[in-house]
Amino acid sequence: MRIAQIAPLAESVPPKLYGGTERVVAWLVDELVALGHEVTLFASGDSQTRARLHPVWPRALRLGRPHPDPNAVCAMLLEAVAAHAQEFDVIHAHVDWAHLPVLARSGTPFLTTLHGRLDIPAIGEAVRQFQAACFVSISHSQRAPLATANWCGTVYHGLPAGLFRPSYEPGSYLAFLGRLTPDKGPDDAIRIARAAGMRLRVAAKVPRGERGYFRKHLQPEIDRANVDLVGEVDERGKQPFLAEAAALLFPIKWPEPFGLVMIEAMACGTPVIAYRAGSVPEVVEDGVTGFIVDTEEEAIRALNNLHRIDRRKVRARFEERFTAERMAREYERHYRKLLQASAEASCWP
Repeated sequence: MRIAQIAPLAESVPPKLYGGTERVVAWLVDELVALGHEVTLFASGDSQTRARLHPVWPRALRLGRPHPDPNAVCAMLLEAVAAHAQEFDVIHAHVDWAHLPVLARSGTPFLTTLHGRLDIPAIGEAVRQFQAACFVSISHSQRAPLATANWCGTVYHGLPAGLFRPSYEPGSYLAFLGRLTPDKGPDDAIRIARAAGMRLRVAAKVPRGERGYFRKHLQPEIDRANVDLVGEVDERGKQPFLAEAAALLFPIKWPEPFGLVMIEAMACGTPVIAYRAGSVPEVVEDGVTGFIVDTEEEAIRALNNLHRIDRRKVRARFEERFTAERMAREYERHYRKLLQASAEASCWP
């Protein structure tokens, strides 16, 4: 198949540091190429891919200087896709909603993977405007606010099986990896680690809009002995950070659509202790790949039961459920369904 992939432009594909969606797109594109498809990636010019790259802007917007107008660059992205739409059998978009008016009129079958939260005003109305558009969710729970959308399926994220090497040793500290925002629960992670008497290492970025929260609630707790902030980590640094941890703490306070860090930890054989929210019950198998808890007290008790988790089984379940190859093959099936539906529709007089 001739497949176009449309990536966000905030980060490169894959991202240099933080960036979940762009990382997933990178893995998906490379796996589709490995499956023999002709793939074109519309992304920033500093992206690295096995597909044919159509660079829309020279550098990812977050790291580029000076900062361009994102709306202007988005317009360039949509124009590039529209100009080449007829060259593809199917188009796969990862840019939320901006592409819908263009692709709905392109005549080329397309689907949209929604990567973010959907309980935001106006999203429902946007969906009603494009009732024929095919949407793919990244967890079943993500769909709840938009139950009437044209959901074509759920495809869990996957990452390359060889990306991370598992460690089957018990681990010497607790890990927190993600944005330092209240909904990710870093303050809960600190309290849980302190109460359990375990060291916590935090690998995270401080978003510009959350610096006040960081200074007030987190910075006073960082003493480098019990709580250590290591900053953002790239793919190379993520490997030892997760593999050498006793567990990943994931005390989220929002409807997480997927939570890529959970399967990154599992790929390292590291169990996950997570709050019961969003996609967590779909990703973590309680008592097998970690523990699902509802309170800080339950999280502390779960840490005392880490000896019950077999890290080899954690890795095995990752290989069974969350590899990039599995993800690519599931999307491949959706592409073929789209093409079949399009062919059948064209047969009507």
